[in-house]
Amino acid sequence: MAPIAQQLNAQQVTAQQSTPSPVPPASAVSLTGLTRSFGARTVLDGIDLEFPPGQFVALLGHSGSGKSTLLRAVAGLDHDTVGTGELATPERVSVVFQDSRLLPWRRVLDNVLLGAPGREADGRDPAERARAALAEVGLAGRENAWPGELSGGEQQRAALARALVREPELLLADEPFGALDALTRIRMHTLLRELWQRHHPSVLLVTHDVDEAVALADRVLVLDHGRLAVDLGVDLPHPRVYRDPQLGEHRERLLAALGVRPDGGPAGAGPQED
Repeated sequence: MAPIAQQLNAQQVTAQQSTPSPVPPASAVSLTGLTRSFGARTVLDGIDLEFPPGQFVALLGHSGSGKSTLLRAVAGLDHDTVGTGELATPERVSVVFQDSRLLPWRRVLDNVLLGAPGREADGRDPAERARAALAEVGLAGRENAWPGELSGGEQQRAALARALVREPELLLADEPFGALDALTRIRMHTLLRELWQRHHPSVLLVTHDVDEAVALADRVLVLDHGRLAVDLGVDLPHPRVYRDPQLGEHRERLLAALGVRPDGGPAGAGPQED
C-alpha cells in the first residue's frame, strides 16, 4: 500500500483512461460509460452520471457493490483497476475517508496545512487558512494537538478541515462517519450540512446508511450490479426531521431498492416467527 501522504496527493492512473479534464460550469461531475474491472470481475458497468455544481448526492449500495470504486475513480485514486469511459471533474477536488488519515507525526495544524493552497492562491497565509478551517469545524485551540490526543469525532473534524481548506468545488466523502458512535455521527451530519450550505461545494457521499442519505442529500443514487438502479430526488428543506412522513417514504423506497423491508428483514420475506 502506498504511504498515506502519497495517497492523499495521488493522480489518476488507469489502463485506458487519461486524467480527468475540467468540466464546463454547468456540471460538477460528468461520467459517460464509466467501466471499472478487477481482473475478470466488472464492478462498474457503463456508469452515466452528471450532477450540477452545489448538489449534494448520496450513493447507496450493498457492500462490494462498487460505491467506493466509483468514488475513487472520480477522485483519481483507482490505481489497480482497468477502466474505460469519459470522466470530467472540477479542478479543486477534496476527499474525506472513513478513517481520518491524519499523519500521527504531524500536529493538527500541520495536517490541515497538507490541503492548503499556497499564498499565491489569494494572498492569504496558508497557516491562516488552516486555523480558520479548524475554527469552522469546532477545533479552534487544538492546532498544536497530536492526532492521538483527539477523539474519533475530532479526528474526522480535522479531516474535514483539511478537505475544506482548499475551498473545493467537489467534496468526495467515503463513509466518513461509519466508524463513529451514533450521537457523534448525528453531530457530524449537522456539521457537514452547515459546511456544505456555507461553502456550496458539490458533494458525493458514499454511505451504507439510508437514514444518513435522506437526511443530508438532495439526490440519492443506488448502485446495484455495477449500474445505477435508483436516482431519487429529495426535495425537502433542511434541517430535516427523521419523523417527517415524506422522509419515511423516501427511506422505504430506498430500502426496497436495497432488498430490505422497513423492519430490517429481507424484501419479499414473510412474517418472522419468534
